[in-house]
Amino acid sequence: MLSSFRNFSKSKFAGLLVFIMIIPFVFWGMGSMFSSGNTNTIAKINKKNISTQEFIDYLNNSGIPQETIRENLSNNIIEELLSGLVSTTLLDLEVKDYNILISENTLLKKIKNNKNFHDENGNFKRIKYEKFLLQNNQSAPAFELRLRGRELQKNLFDYIGAGTKSPDFLVNKLYEEENKKLDIEFINLKSFYKQKENITKKDLLEFISENKDQLKVEYVDFNYAVINPKNLIGIDEFNQSFFDKIDQIEIDISNDLNFDTIVSNLKIKPVSIKNFKYSPKKNEIEKKIFELKNINFDIFEIGDDYILYKINEIKQKEPDLNDEQTKEEIIELVNQKNKFDYNKKLLDKIRNKQFNNGDFLKLGNNKIESIKLNSIRDNKKFEINAVEILYSLPINSFTLINDEKNNIYVAKVKKFQNVPKDNENFKEYINKQNSNIKNTMLKSYDLFLNDKYNVVLNQKTIERVKNFFQ
Repeated sequence: MLSSFRNFSKSKFAGLLVFIMIIPFVFWGMGSMFSSGNTNTIAKINKKNISTQEFIDYLNNSGIPQETIRENLSNNIIEELLSGLVSTTLLDLEVKDYNILISENTLLKKIKNNKNFHDENGNFKRIKYEKFLLQNNQSAPAFELRLRGRELQKNLFDYIGAGTKSPDFLVNKLYEEENKKLDIEFINLKSFYKQKENITKKDLLEFISENKDQLKVEYVDFNYAVINPKNLIGIDEFNQSFFDKIDQIEIDISNDLNFDTIVSNLKIKPVSIKNFKYSPKKNEIEKKIFELKNINFDIFEIGDDYILYKINEIKQKEPDLNDEQTKEEIIELVNQKNKFDYNKKLLDKIRNKQFNNGDFLKLGNNKIESIKLNSIRDNKKFEINAVEILYSLPINSFTLINDEKNNIYVAKVKKFQNVPKDNENFKEYINKQNSNIKNTMLKSYDLFLNDKYNVVLNQKTIERVKNFFQ
């Protein structure tokens, strides 16, 4: 569970979870769904039940919008969030088991040392602390309870990892691996791809045929009317009379009064649009209507105008190559596919050891370039993740890498050269390797906790929570 939560912390959703204090009670209505029996228990740790209400409270405290959770149900966000709650519960149990305590004075020092509560001179100001609590809908006891929990868990990890020290040979190994100089030979593959100008109409038609469903273009027919004080009340003034009429339009919409009738009553001439296809160059009003197309009939504000609109029809059509914009888009897709196919074929050869130095020289044909990389952080030519890949490979091996502009290269690790230790820089590696050792220990600790505490998840309740968001 703990390792699962740490993995999630690296994902794109994780930033939403870190110490958010605001409590928007958007999920409180879920409680009525789980009122009795097993449905009220979402997980069990030994004899301790984690209720659905506890999980709801955990979601509320996370500050994650309901929409974000809904959009990421397929990415197992509910399971990951539950894993976080289980992890926290396990750590709380461990804290109690080890009888780890934190004094009131220590807790008070943590609060007083928080720079968010300091004035410009670095002095703690209680009024700033109280203002923070008020702004975040927190009571002092609730905030201090959460802070105490975090500090106790931190002390637990410090206790587990106390005295952790990596052997010198591992520090040396890490330093050498990341600071050696690499000689790299590389070939830019751009000249090996089929050029855009050589893509034929036949190529385009074949691509469309092979990807019919994915390439269907959405067209929308709609009517709209631009409403402002000038055409609604006859003056350029946003007064109460104008807003009363806007309110009446919204009432008419809710009462299912049709678009034509409303516009006729307003004596405003509508605009009719047929076969609208989205493009960044299109009219801002019409682009907005396209974005709101799933709401059939509504009014919205844009700039100094109100827009009343009605969606008449949404159509899915195959791409029209007579449309220049569409044609250019399909050409670009075919171009990207050609690059992808070439790269994949070459990479498969490399992985299957069917690409050797002779193939590299033949492919290069006087187009081979070279560069010396000074460390694993040297990204003057290639993207930093690509550099890390190069540093992970043995001598005389090949791979595909990219630069910041997404140019693709086939590269060869030609040779390496170890460098003397830089004492200042070396200290960083002592800390880094110690951290690696500590993380390894914590992973083992995860396994230990899972053996020590019997964690059982109520899958039916998890599915019911998911259904709530769907």
